[in-house]
Amino acid sequence: MAEPVAAEAAAREQVLAEFREAGALLEGHFILSSGRHSPVYLQCARVLMDPARAERLVARLVPRLRALGAAMTVAPALGGIVFGYELARQLGVLSVFVERVEGRFTLRRGFHIPPGTRVLVAEDVVTTGLSTRECIAAVREAGGEVVAATCLVDRSGGRADVGVELIPLIRLDLPTYAPEEVPPELAAIPPEKPGSRGLRAR
Repeated sequence: MAEPVAAEAAAREQVLAEFREAGALLEGHFILSSGRHSPVYLQCARVLMDPARAERLVARLVPRLRALGAAMTVAPALGGIVFGYELARQLGVLSVFVERVEGRFTLRRGFHIPPGTRVLVAEDVVTTGLSTRECIAAVREAGGEVVAATCLVDRSGGRADVGVELIPLIRLDLPTYAPEEVPPELAAIPPEKPGSRGLRAR
């Protein structure tokens, strides 16, 4: 049992090293897209801006996803788009994304999911799982069959429930706090809000 745990820890450290090298593992006081506060922020956009790094990271995940038999990846805009595209490229399948229209995810730009298509939902970071659940609902409404969800980082420590199996590249248990629960040492640091979608849960 110790060997798999050690191997998982080593793999997690290698992935985090990629984040550090990209300047994407940030420490301070951050307001997440969910509105919760945290001393740690993972900026996946900075990791994925380097195509070679994106290819390396996604290649670590692909062997765990091939057996699902997905024919398409669907990602929630904006954060999941690059990850979903690179994942689809390596799996050899189609890639589309959903966008918010009047607060609800929907397919635009001529995107179409043929009824019964096996879909892998791709998100960059999962914290509460809300946007992943909303993306799954949009896929099902369009007639797709969601076989699983995947992400680069599950920062909920496995607690986020997205309604289907969630397969992360790495799983971290990073502290988050409701605004009224922020500890004094964190409250003493001016907060930053680096997310791209305002106060929407991820």
